[in-house]
Amino acid sequence: MAKPKKSKTPDTTIVRNKKALHDYFVENTFEAGMVLEGWEVKSLREKKVQLVDTYVTLKDGEAWLLGCRIVPLNSASTHVVADPERTRKLLLKGRELAQLFGAIQQKGYTCVATKLYWKGHLVKCQIALAKGKKDHDKRDTIKDREWNIQKQRVVRQQNR
Repeated sequence: MAKPKKSKTPDTTIVRNKKALHDYFVENTFEAGMVLEGWEVKSLREKKVQLVDTYVTLKDGEAWLLGCRIVPLNSASTHVVADPERTRKLLLKGRELAQLFGAIQQKGYTCVATKLYWKGHLVKCQIALAKGKKDHDKRDTIKDREWNIQKQRVVRQQNR
């Protein structure tokens, strides 16, 4: 029996925000750089980060990430005061910022962080322009997902 082939590209994802994908319809995604301190990068290498309830605010022509919790390592420098929930600046192009500003002004749109990942030696944040789901939309999504799983089971049984 042959072994499954391994992917040549390693998974560079640090953390995903699964709750955002459950709570929002994602319309458009953007890739943003992050302004980080040294101890934060070390913690990200250890995947000591939480993205749940993270959102992006836009003010004074800049994008800021709020609610992202990066836990400092025990071996972090003692002379640095580590604030795990500080607001972090996101680096976007002017065209992308203008597009986000325009969409946020519309009713129901919000900007949430969906993923942190490595791109080379840089940390990137994937932010999404999203519209909130209602409770019945969430139930419909779950029902569709379960129906697709059930269809796959039936097809597998028929192919045996």
